[in-house]
Amino acid sequence: LRQENRAEELKNLLTQLRPFFSLIPKAKTAKIVRGIVDTVAKIPGTSDLQIALCKEIVQWTRDEKRTFLRQRIEAKLAALLMENKEYSEALALLSGPIKEVRRLDDKLLLVEIDLLESKLHFSLRNLPKAKAALTAARTAANAIYVPPAQQGTIDLQSGILHAEEKDYKTAYSYFYEAFEAFNALEDPQAIYSLK
Repeated sequence: LRQENRAEELKNLLTQLRPFFSLIPKAKTAKIVRGIVDTVAKIPGTSDLQIALCKEIVQWTRDEKRTFLRQRIEAKLAALLMENKEYSEALALLSGPIKEVRRLDDKLLLVEIDLLESKLHFSLRNLPKAKAALTAARTAANAIYVPPAQQGTIDLQSGILHAEEKDYKTAYSYFYEAFEAFNALEDPQAIYSLK
């Protein structure tokens, strides 16, 4: 379905699999659901479909009481809303999961959510809150192993905020760190960081 860009059918596949999900372990279900969501994301021009899919999954996870999966999908949905420039809706959506994830102490997801919150506040031109969220992301990141791509994103956001405050020397060092991280992964964001 992915190779033929049949996104709508991928979405329907998730609905058809629901009876099967009740028979297999929750962790396996979460992996399959997130895998399909990521696959739909690889199909160009499907952002509206992705948002609808995520909203549908969030509702299903609420009904099934699958908290862990719901939090991950809500974070994904907030990122999609941010890409669509629906900043306030994305921030409102994140307010619930932030409290839950802090209580559950899932550091990796907390880093992701805090970073997303920082980007959203920056998009809304609220620099103090953007810096506070970034600091929270860094604090959580210091306690765990953070994948290089995530570390690069943290450095990139740090550089952007320092540049915004006209502290260009610090911003440069963060941009360079981000460039090195993305370049090692051959991520196209390396060029963006360098620019």
